[in-house]
Amino acid sequence: MSTDAEIRAALISALDWQVELGADEAIAEHPVDRFAATAPQAQPDAPTKPSAQIMTAAAGVQSVDAGHGPKAGDPAKRAMQRDVSTAPPPPPESPAPESATLAAQAQTLEDLAEKLQAWDGSPLKETARNFVFCDGLPGAHLIVVGEAPGQEEDRQGKPFVGRAGQLLDRMLAAIGLDRTSDDPARAAYITNILPWRPAGNRTPTPDEAAQFLPFVIRHIQLAQPKIILAMGNTPTKALLQTTTGIKRMRGQWVDHTVTGLPLLPSFHPAYLLRQPADKKLAWHDLIAVRRALDGENPT
Repeated sequence: MSTDAEIRAALISALDWQVELGADEAIAEHPVDRFAATAPQAQPDAPTKPSAQIMTAAAGVQSVDAGHGPKAGDPAKRAMQRDVSTAPPPPPESPAPESATLAAQAQTLEDLAEKLQAWDGSPLKETARNFVFCDGLPGAHLIVVGEAPGQEEDRQGKPFVGRAGQLLDRMLAAIGLDRTSDDPARAAYITNILPWRPAGNRTPTPDEAAQFLPFVIRHIQLAQPKIILAMGNTPTKALLQTTTGIKRMRGQWVDHTVTGLPLLPSFHPAYLLRQPADKKLAWHDLIAVRRALDGENPT
């Protein structure tokens, strides 16, 4: 039989695992089936009402017909009238005007950090522990843009300091770079698309990435790098405004249209920890970054 100490250690381990997933508050002693508790009673005699989603879609079709949309019988109109359950999800909304305006007003990195930290446009800050803005040397020739803070980053208030951050440091060291260097040619400047940790370390939504994109663009402009290394799906899709995944985008230099800088998408270190076989592809990307830093034309 297990001793009291072994049982206690097992319980603490289980609690630590739940905290890692973002469950840091006890709600009740026993689980409640919310679906069963809120399931509507069947009413066979009552007419079936269309869902709010279908009503919204129908209203959208009517508004198009009322303006200059497709006429009756057009393929475009028939496509809009298809079952909304099979329709593709809409693209992410444009960034909120106030975030773009606020970001454009920042004249220094310190000013940008203050404006972003004080901004109340996102609920993420309410569940995060710390604001995570940047690490490394402003003016470094390379800027690394990641996804969002993880648990350890949220604790320390710095990007890339957990296991993925330790791997990133080894990757940078392999091409002669160090985030602690005070030489712009040997340093690296590091930030994320999101400055606050999403609860449970979940992947940021496209809307969240779009919401913070003006701040990220201004961050890059004020940091004044020469090359952007976008690590992972979220920064690649946000910065390049694409829906193409990282496995197809990685290793391909792209001119970033807003900043005018060469941008290289590559795998996120957290992904490489899960899929070590792809480290060889990431190594090719690092070599490409090194060559670009040494003066070779990346594109």
